[in-house]
Amino acid sequence: MTPAFDMALIQRGARLRRSPYFDATLRAGCRAYTVYNHMFLPTRYDDLHAEYERLRTGVTVWDVSVERQVEITGPDAFEFTNLLTPRDLSKCAVGQGKYVLITAEDGGIVNDPVLLRLGENHFWLALADSDVLLWVKGVALNSGLDVRLCEPDVSPMQVQGPKSKEVVRRLFGDGVAGLRYYWFAETDLGGIPVVVTRTGWSGEVGYEIYLRDGSRGVELWDRVMGAGADLGIAPTGPSDIRRIEAGILNYGIDMTLDTNPYEVGLGWQVDLGQEGDFIGRGALARIAEEGPRRRLAGVEIAGAPLDLNMTRWPVRAGGTGSEAIGFVTSAVWSPRLERNIGYAMVPTAFAELGTRLRVATRDGERESVVVRKPFVDPDKEIPKS
Repeated sequence: MTPAFDMALIQRGARLRRSPYFDATLRAGCRAYTVYNHMFLPTRYDDLHAEYERLRTGVTVWDVSVERQVEITGPDAFEFTNLLTPRDLSKCAVGQGKYVLITAEDGGIVNDPVLLRLGENHFWLALADSDVLLWVKGVALNSGLDVRLCEPDVSPMQVQGPKSKEVVRRLFGDGVAGLRYYWFAETDLGGIPVVVTRTGWSGEVGYEIYLRDGSRGVELWDRVMGAGADLGIAPTGPSDIRRIEAGILNYGIDMTLDTNPYEVGLGWQVDLGQEGDFIGRGALARIAEEGPRRRLAGVEIAGAPLDLNMTRWPVRAGGTGSEAIGFVTSAVWSPRLERNIGYAMVPTAFAELGTRLRVATRDGERESVVVRKPFVDPDKEIPKS
């Protein structure tokens, strides 16, 4: 059977890596890939709205091996890892995960990984799209700390949606299925070594299965798909519609090295009262005192349904032709809310709820208004359930 997607459209040579699940994604009929952390990320198997509905009502599987891990071990691993993030890791127990930021000396965001603490001095950072292994090697070089840094053979997949708990129960039992939000278990599936976490990038109930033996990717994929066959399990790409509804940010567009935690609503990540030092502490303390000059606001954009923006759309405070004051980072049509929703980076004075703005979409300028985000389930009751 001819694969549904011609990899020659985006690949020349062997520089870009393929995940342990890659052959399974081709076999399943993946229709589009992007490049993320120097690997192929499957982004679409079906109509994106159909994939969104499967995620909301059933159970989906995503190949997210592109979430590469930085592993930090050694006698000083805790001190070193705590240095990387403004979040106080003394409050993270072994067996627990945390969503964290990695910050630069000026407070800019280097990455926003999920951190797993596998031991007192053993950490994984499950990364968004930036070369954090190079960053941490640079930090370690003259730190005087005794740490070992590497990218281990670890490849996650996500199992997301309201029926994901039943799939995980069938695979691993009640103990793993009943994990608390952001906790994890080290286990195996028929001898396949894995770590299962109660995490996800969807705003729905979900889990991530971190494969620890890359030679067994297709085997693990088939076991997971088999466990959910009667539940309608299906592979999809990560859903931008659902993550925007949930207020989840995408590193590289909604936040970058040029933005700081306070600008994007993640000031709660910065623990200035902790005993341990961290990179960017002085800069973040100044920003906290002075207040950010701009903010990432939630916006509703009037008019017909919009597809996910492929570029940053200019935002204006006045009429057509007026000077842009900011830009939309992400925007998409929400079938549930029946409106276009997204994020706009604008000066703080224009981020107040109810502020009227104009957005220059690909189809022309449209009225928009600043609204509260997350747009759906602001207290995260769904993923915690």
